[in-house]
Amino acid sequence: MEFLAEYASFLAKTATLVIAILVVLSAIAGLRGKGRRKPGGQLQVTRLNDFYKQLRERLESGLYDKAELKALRKQQAKADKKLKKTKAEDKTRVFVLDFDGDIKASATESLRNEITALLTLATPSDEVVLRLESGGGLVHSYGLAASQLARIRQAGIPLTICIDKVAASGGYMMACIGEKIISAPFAVLGSIGVVAQLPNVNRLLKKHDIDFEVLTAGEYKRTLTVFGENTEKGKEKFQEDLDVTHQLFKDFVGRYRPQLHIDEVATGEVWLGVAALNRKLVDELRTSDEYLSDRAREANLFHLHFAERKSLQERIGMAASGTVENTLVGLWSKLGRLR
Repeated sequence: MEFLAEYASFLAKTATLVIAILVVLSAIAGLRGKGRRKPGGQLQVTRLNDFYKQLRERLESGLYDKAELKALRKQQAKADKKLKKTKAEDKTRVFVLDFDGDIKASATESLRNEITALLTLATPSDEVVLRLESGGGLVHSYGLAASQLARIRQAGIPLTICIDKVAASGGYMMACIGEKIISAPFAVLGSIGVVAQLPNVNRLLKKHDIDFEVLTAGEYKRTLTVFGENTEKGKEKFQEDLDVTHQLFKDFVGRYRPQLHIDEVATGEVWLGVAALNRKLVDELRTSDEYLSDRAREANLFHLHFAERKSLQERIGMAASGTVENTLVGLWSKLGRLR
């Protein structure tokens, strides 16, 4: 136990020193970057057909001897030559996007730029595939993300949503816009509902003779508060606002998925892919890998990713966050092994 205490103390001191250095560097970077224009970004385009081809060729290199491999390459060259006779413009193009959502739907900024770019070239004969992973978050943030996807539908371009792990709440708000929703069998979907929660410490403040005053202009400027005393009228208004938001959510999903029995699925529940298929929340059970590898046989696949340039201050902040997280994970792992 003495060793454990010393080890924990050493880790804590090390983490503190590293964080202190990063904070100082971040402050310096902030001063240097003050007044400068915010960094932009760059659209990266990767041809996924080449990626799949490289995987296949690497496997073939490990399976066949030189003679067999030479014969196979010769046969493939003939097939490739035949395919090249088909004009590139005659082949369907599939634009592949990714959205990994946090509570603030931070990936929306990259998504909007990717969609803006593809809409300059894509036609109704093309397809957009979005690999979506999100458990939802803030209503207005996911509302904006969903509106970006709606731009694709409005342009008449087929939109396919692939869900391998989760598309719940705001994530499903985005998913429902797809003309086709494909889910892995054990992905989590649904949660068509609204939740809001906050603590209230008013009784604790009263116990210690601490007054907290809330001054507002407008009857419902503040309905619930963390420090003040919540009234029944305020609670009723807050619940009313939640109900209105839930109804808007239901109407939105129902507009894009009219085949749903919306009142049966808009209960806030979640379902795994198999059950979601039975409730018509999805159209097909497949992984995104299976779908895209099949499409690569008959179409040109292009992965789009808008990479935002991070300022020095942002990079230092991310490094600090990663250092703290890694330190805590390492400490927890060591403690688990020493038990």
